[in-house]
Amino acid sequence: MSVSVFIDGAAGTTGLEIRERLAGRDDISLVLLDDARRKDPAARAEALNDSDFVILCLPDDAAREAVSLIANDRTRVIDASTAFRVADGWTYGFAEVEPGQANAIAEAKRVSNPGCYPTGFLALLRPLVRAGLVPVDWGISVNAVSGYSGGGKAMIAEYEGVNPPPASRAYALSLAHKHVPEMQKHARLEHPPIFTPSVVNTYRGMIVEVPLALYRFPRRPTLLACETALREAYPEGGLIRIAEGDASAVQVEDDAGTDRLTLRVCGNADIGQARLIATLDNLGKGAAGAAVQNLNIMAGLDPLAGLTV
Repeated sequence: MSVSVFIDGAAGTTGLEIRERLAGRDDISLVLLDDARRKDPAARAEALNDSDFVILCLPDDAAREAVSLIANDRTRVIDASTAFRVADGWTYGFAEVEPGQANAIAEAKRVSNPGCYPTGFLALLRPLVRAGLVPVDWGISVNAVSGYSGGGKAMIAEYEGVNPPPASRAYALSLAHKHVPEMQKHARLEHPPIFTPSVVNTYRGMIVEVPLALYRFPRRPTLLACETALREAYPEGGLIRIAEGDASAVQVEDDAGTDRLTLRVCGNADIGQARLIATLDNLGKGAAGAAVQNLNIMAGLDPLAGLTV
């Protein structure tokens, strides 16, 4: 027996990646619309209402419109936009972020897929906040670089055109990136983190880093305490792994082409400074891989089906 899945926005970057992960599975039946019917409001509304699951790969306003077109209480939704990540009535679709979160996703009718940057940030910081190692009222910064595919078709065309941008480009300089509310809410911080993202001239891959002055925290946690908290939060065998040993360097493409997320605790134990570093594929665990993981959980299937670990 298979479940029916309609990807609204299947022609976009994330939609194509989701479809690739679902291809050939006998437990999934894809509801497909050709180009003409995809632009027909009636055909689209029919697909939204006839499917067991809908995955929205749309801009925020279009995602809200799509949800409003669902006129039954049976169709379950996974939204990959920013529209519902801090909204009431939606379950946050990061299965590993809290104990019991996977169970909440399994029972949910409406699930918001996490953002790519928040995925790395929350995976690093939330276990430390939960363990009391990082105070909730502390000023936190997060530095990150992403491959240009995270910007969708327009940015891909820009970087792959005749006059591509330089190797690295910082943006969101006003410190008002749309991922910040998501980071603050789900890390359970009292203040918004200072988020400094950049785009680099590589197609896919991501580094998310949280620097911490451990010596200033009331509990003065050690690097070992931070690593222990992460290992306790993420058992082996899932999509999140804790890297073994010291890293001499970390590359933006270390986890590109996979759906996993690798966490590292680096730093200087003598002076009490840490660099928490996450690497992931912005299109994998940062987008399409997370959506497929959520679909698997909601449908009662193997959570890792169709994913590359």
